[in-house]
Amino acid sequence: MTDENTPAEAVARFREHIDRVRNEVGKMIVGQNEIVDGVLTCLLASGHALLEGVPGLGKTMLVRCLADALALRFSRIQFTPDLMPADILGTTVIAEEGGARMFEFRPGPIFAHIVLADEINRATPKTQSALLEAMQEHSVTVAKTTHTLEEPYFVLATQNPLEMEGTYPLPEAQLDRFLLKLHVGFPSHDELHEILDRTTGSGVPEVKPVMDRETILEMRKVVRDVAVARHVQDYAIRILEGTHPDRDGSPEKVRRFVRYGASPRGAQACLIGAKVRALFDGRFSASADDVRAVMKPALRHRVILNFEGEAEGIRTDEVLDEIINSVPETSG
Repeated sequence: MTDENTPAEAVARFREHIDRVRNEVGKMIVGQNEIVDGVLTCLLASGHALLEGVPGLGKTMLVRCLADALALRFSRIQFTPDLMPADILGTTVIAEEGGARMFEFRPGPIFAHIVLADEINRATPKTQSALLEAMQEHSVTVAKTTHTLEEPYFVLATQNPLEMEGTYPLPEAQLDRFLLKLHVGFPSHDELHEILDRTTGSGVPEVKPVMDRETILEMRKVVRDVAVARHVQDYAIRILEGTHPDRDGSPEKVRRFVRYGASPRGAQACLIGAKVRALFDGRFSASADDVRAVMKPALRHRVILNFEGEAEGIRTDEVLDEIINSVPETSG
């Protein structure tokens, strides 16, 4: 929030920009409002998003539309088993100029504002790890030289939850770098009609830029300024503690089916996500309801089930539901 803007003015401008982006993306994407808001939450919270869903649900189209609406540089990387780190990061080559030879760095597709890592679990762990520095430090180191990535920098990865053959599950350290993990569901009957109307006719909607890079960076500052009462922060901490089976008072499902609880990044994700959700709702202070609303996407990829949980087919969301029901808003 800039000094000349009051909180009410900052919130109004924030919502105005978000509504324009939603409307523009909605020209191509039918339904999936929660997914669109989740992706926008990650972008505005300086985080990254992991989309999980079967093929054909519009995950790639969503990212393309978002990049067009925001007038940002977009890059798509199709992850395959033979993809190498240099194919993502770039490489140093020998260039000749005026008879002299010199080393020149050729940037890879990771040098963009919005990077789509399509089917990220198809690449080998060595290639997956090429994203770690970029996602955390927003920089790339090649041949002992560090190149800073231009802000805003946003990685959106997709993966298919059904196909296991030829895939390499993401390690916990990399999953932890995604702010939210969003489940893309199947559209409703009416939404399918709308999808077919838009995609099988002669006219194709065009997504136009409605927001620029400077506006996004300013909106990120507004997010950081949103107030969080101490008891709301304490609520997020107690939810995080509830994911750990060795903590006193952990729910029965956590003690029985969870191997490892969420890291402190989980509480950070809950809190920053709650701030964005408050702004979406026209408020300049986050509430416990906001924390609950972002808890599942913020923690579902950070809670690791044990063998018994995997064998019995327990879903992480079931465990998180029990935590929500058992952790009171206020301590004591």
